[in-house]
Amino acid sequence: MRGVNLDVFDFDYDLTWAAFFLSPEEQVYGRYGSRDARSSDSRTSLAGLRHAMIAALAAHRGTAKAASTNGARAVRTVDQLPAARRRPPNSCIHCHQVYDFRREARMSEGKWRLDELWVYPLPENVGLTLDVAQEDRVKAVSQGSPAQAAGLKVGDRLTSVNRIAVASLADVQYGLHLAPAKGEIPMRWLRDAKAHSGRLAVTDGWRQTDISWRWSLRGLEPSPWVDGEDLSAAQKRELGLAQKQLAFYQSPFVATPARQAGIRPNDVIIGIEGKRLEMTARQFFVYIKLNYKVGDRVAYNILRDGKRLDIPLTLTSRPPF
Repeated sequence: MRGVNLDVFDFDYDLTWAAFFLSPEEQVYGRYGSRDARSSDSRTSLAGLRHAMIAALAAHRGTAKAASTNGARAVRTVDQLPAARRRPPNSCIHCHQVYDFRREARMSEGKWRLDELWVYPLPENVGLTLDVAQEDRVKAVSQGSPAQAAGLKVGDRLTSVNRIAVASLADVQYGLHLAPAKGEIPMRWLRDAKAHSGRLAVTDGWRQTDISWRWSLRGLEPSPWVDGEDLSAAQKRELGLAQKQLAFYQSPFVATPARQAGIRPNDVIIGIEGKRLEMTARQFFVYIKLNYKVGDRVAYNILRDGKRLDIPLTLTSRPPF
């Protein structure tokens, strides 16, 4: 990401893959690329990419080319952030580190808020499921959702979200990303070739979803200092654990703080502070970061040789970038 104009290439920096369709003057016609907690390719398809590319070509033919403004104003790049300046000049800055470096800078200014972690909300957050092969087409609308209240129906074709023209899920998410934490989001769509419009009414917390897949969260404090593989369904049954209950083996490598606290390889972590949690090991990693602070002393609940143990550990931070 060194030298990349962040005002133009404004996208979800945690994605595995993303594409822009733009003119030589850096006029953005559209975007492509998304994912969710299931996998890195659960939200993409060749048919969806083709649909977005055709829409970008149509936009190119029908839009007057804008003059580049790069020479008229300063270009924002990740290199300008303090964390980037501490790195060797020729070292790589990966996409997800844009989030890491921004967060560090905002924290130092006292401006960072926890809700900034929920970026590029999925359309399901407002009650929409889109067709992966034609990502501006509504496949389902959830009962009682903001989308249903706005008047959207199955088969509608979205044309804009929050005034962003859409032809892909990435476009929809960009429009939602720019939307307020609460209030109304303007929408436009086509139904039987007729134009319709409405507004999504959203309230506090509407952006929140499973963000455990995001690599940039690894830099968020505190560190849990435990990590490992989830138990299988059969292994949980053998230990008398519920199928959805948190249960993972501590990996053979035990980080120093955890080892000093008494955690060993193959200990089964089943909770914290006696709480019964229904989540995966990856989700637990993020749960700690969202609900605890550096310096908190907690008790990890574990199983070792069939016996329940509570091991206290002080949560600390990892070394900086």
